[in-house]
Amino acid sequence: MPVPLYQAKAEFFRMLGHPVRIRVLELLQDGPMPVRDLLAAIEVEPSTLSQQLAVLRRSGIVTSVREGSTVLYELSGGDVAELMRAARRILTEMLAGRNQLLAELREAEVATA
Repeated sequence: MPVPLYQAKAEFFRMLGHPVRIRVLELLQDGPMPVRDLLAAIEVEPSTLSQQLAVLRRSGIVTSVREGSTVLYELSGGDVAELMRAARRILTEMLAGRNQLLAELREAEVATA
């Protein structure tokens, strides 16, 4: 029995649900990066980065290529970068709405004081 599309989407978003994985995807938007550069930018233990890269690789969202002793990681397609940009836009809109609500609450607080 095939997995319903909504369930597959939920599993996809669960796969993205780790801060290190999100940071890797953000960094890879600018192009392929070696593991050492990812480590320097993310500042986590090598074993943690390795585990999270393995999850991303298994999902097919990133690919890796060995060049000598260096392993380069890159996004498997441009849609991933677009997803990261869309997430940023959505969060910006959500936070702008919260800031507006906060400002209104503060104004109401001052008016009743």
